[in-house]
Amino acid sequence: MSVTSDATTVPTTDAPVPTPGADLDPDKMPGHWLLARMGKRVLRPGGRKMTDTLLRQLAIGSGDAVVELAPGLGVTAELILDRSPAGYTAVERDPDAVAAVRRLLRDDRDSCSEGTALDTGLADASADVVLGEAYLTMQSHEHTSRMVAEAFRVLRPGGRYGLHELCLRPDGLADAKQDEVRGELTRAIHVGARPRTAADWTAILEGAGFEITHRSTVPMGLLDPRRLIDDEGIAGVARIVFNVLRTPAARRRVRTMRATFGRHRDHLGAVCLVATKPIED
Repeated sequence: MSVTSDATTVPTTDAPVPTPGADLDPDKMPGHWLLARMGKRVLRPGGRKMTDTLLRQLAIGSGDAVVELAPGLGVTAELILDRSPAGYTAVERDPDAVAAVRRLLRDDRDSCSEGTALDTGLADASADVVLGEAYLTMQSHEHTSRMVAEAFRVLRPGGRYGLHELCLRPDGLADAKQDEVRGELTRAIHVGARPRTAADWTAILEGAGFEITHRSTVPMGLLDPRRLIDDEGIAGVARIVFNVLRTPAARRRVRTMRATFGRHRDHLGAVCLVATKPIED
């Protein structure tokens, strides 16, 4: 069982793969790629534990054809491949991230292509599982709706769709406060941030025709010391701290991001959503 795609797999090599955004000025590059340059591997708002929750709820098995949208550096791809699905297909727009993910692939059952979640190039009803993490938070409402519709198209009836995204809390948060948080996040991370409440994320999926089977939320602690240790380990945190301390622009950026996250701690979270595509009568 496999997903139909025009993507091709390239052989694994030992040559270093550039970090996405490596050619950008640290003062201006998107916050997630800045953190990646500093050595951070887990770049999801709910951390490794929420990714584990997502994969557990998706229940990926050996018969599943899996599609991951915007896999980034491939941290979740490794966890998916550990579950030995029938096939794994990734679609990622950053060429350096594509190169990183291709190194993880097993054989011709798997592929990673350069493309977007708006137009994956995959066949209708060709996947059993589609998932993505933090790939919709940066999108406009129109693009988000189109990306969710694309996932719906690619899934077979009965297939599962999983999301791990930044969210605002609580449900019913005043519009003015939502706009304030989004604006400050955008200025801090240098990329348009459009988190929604968990209820709004749910409504988007239901509006596309999905049926929700799981929803959970946790606080957003991307740069909290305890979360850093959980996600990266002691050695990983030491590496990040060393790299940040020796890079003045990164120090300024990380300080700003931490201050912004802390200021809006009560209104920032991460949401895990799993939904199914209904089986037609």
